[in-house]
Parts: sequence; C-alpha cells; structure tokens
Amino acid sequence: MKKYDLIIIGAGAAGLSAAIYAGRSLLNTLVIEKFSFGGRVNDTPKIINYPGFKEIAGRDLINEFRKQAENFTTNEFIYGTVSKIEKVDDGFKLTTARRKEFYSKAIIIATGTYAKMINVPGETEFAGRGVSYCSTCDADYFKDKDIHILGSGDLALEEADYLSNFANSINMIIIHDEGNFDGNELEVERIKKNPKVSYTWHSKLQGIYGGERVNSLDILDLSDNTKTRVTSDGIFIFAGMSPNSDFVKDLVEVDSFGFIKTDDCMRTSVEGIFAAGDIREKPLRQIVTAANDGAVATVYAEKFIRNRGV
Repeated sequence: MKKYDLIIIGAGAAGLSAAIYAGRSLLNTLVIEKFSFGGRVNDTPKIINYPGFKEIAGRDLINEFRKQAENFTTNEFIYGTVSKIEKVDDGFKLTTARRKEFYSKAIIIATGTYAKMINVPGETEFAGRGVSYCSTCDADYFKDKDIHILGSGDLALEEADYLSNFANSINMIIIHDEGNFDGNELEVERIKKNPKVSYTWHSKLQGIYGGERVNSLDILDLSDNTKTRVTSDGIFIFAGMSPNSDFVKDLVEVDSFGFIKTDDCMRTSVEGIFAAGDIREKPLRQIVTAANDGAVATVYAEKFIRNRGV
C-alpha cells in the first residue's frame, strides 16, 4: 500500500491551493475529491473580488487553480468519498466509501460546505422539481418563469442577478424589515436597479406545494402572522451553508455548527491534521481566504511532516 506524505481531502480553492504549495515543497501528495474539482466555485457565474481579475467565471478561475496544481508530478488526484480517518503508528489511515485505504503522514481537510436546507413542507419532495440551491446548475429550467428566492445575503443577491437573465420575474423573500439586506452594498445597489426583481419583506417561507413541479408557496408575514399562498414556478433557497464535517466531527474539535476549529496555522485539535477553507470556523468565507488557508495549511503540514518545528 502506497504511503503519502500528505493527503488533501477536497479540491476546491483551499484544497487546490494546498496542493500547489505541496508541489512546491516536493511532498508526495494525494488529493481526494468527492464530486467535482473546484467545488462550489464552479457554481459561481461571475467573480469580481478575486485579485488579478476584474471579472471571471468561477469555473474559469478554478480551472487555473487546477492546472497549476496538476503541473507538479508529486501530486496525484482521484475521486472518492473519505468516510473515516484513523490515527496509526506512523501517521493516518483514510478509508473511502468504496473501502479503499490510503496512508499519509499528515492530512489537510478542505471539504467545504453545502447548501443548508430549511426543512419546510415540500422542500425535500420538490428538490429538483422546482426547488433549487444552485442557479448555475438549474437556471435554464426557469426560462421565462416567475420564481422566488429565499435569502438576502451576498449569494442570494448574486444569484438573483444571474437568474434575471433567464426568469420572467423574481420575488425575494426576506426576513428583515423593508430595505434591509444581508449582502454587501455593491450587490444591494446592483439588485435594486434590476427591473425583474421585487421583494416580500419581513416574511418567511412556510411551505412548498405543487404537482409534477412547484406551483405555489406559503409565505408567512411576520408583522401579523398571516399566511398567504402565492403562485410560483420555483424557489431558490439560499439560507446559509453547513460544513461537510460529519466524517471527522468525532475526531477533531468542531464548533456548535460543525465547523472545524483551528489555530492560525490551520492546525486542528489532532496533531498532524490541518483544516483549510470554508470548513473552518472563521469570520469570512471567500475564495481568496480559502486560497490563503490552503497555503498556510501546507506550509505547516510540511513542517510537521519533516519534523522542522513551527
């Protein structure tokens, strides 16, 4: 069984950045990705806040990350789902869902996050049939349709702007009082100028209904607790993100939401295991901060592997 210096779990911005630094350090490295290289960055149609690019599609940006990481012959890349990590005498043993085993001296966990469900009636039933969490994935299904968006953070505002290229109209369901958004001012001002977008303020989504596909929603007005059923061809839910940490939550220390706790060097509570990117407990989750985390994690993983101290 081949043993690696370093195994990186996850190939989003953090994982690929970690792999680039691993290649520069001549570490024999395995990168394991569950779904698609690039992770959720692939779902971002337009990025305007990554240094060096005035505007770039997420897929194009992450492709540059990947090409650079693949340029190092010491890096290997495979698809797989890590289901278990165990401490062994000379490092760690990783087991995948297909019962493959890999060994390494150190690990970087960069598994990112997934869209949070809100668990209202109909959400699971109509997933893929009018309920969506990704505009890039599903926008073309809503061409000329009248749809709703739940949320008002940066992601919701960016996705509303993108979806307006496809949908006939968009109504945003926002829990706050009128005029209050969770997103940054640039995105707020942009969406306010979009003639296709309207708002339902101080309200919550209470239920999703339909036949073959979504055709109506229940919306609760928090001002007077009245519930109204409105027609809708679909709902995009942007209610925050949850960490992909279930496979390690009993191994490393996590916060109450499941995000992995680290120090400034990306070290977790288990010596030899590091975490990077959105999976970490941190104040800001952006591509640029994920790339930073990946670089820092590998620098300190290399010190650990070669017993060079901090």
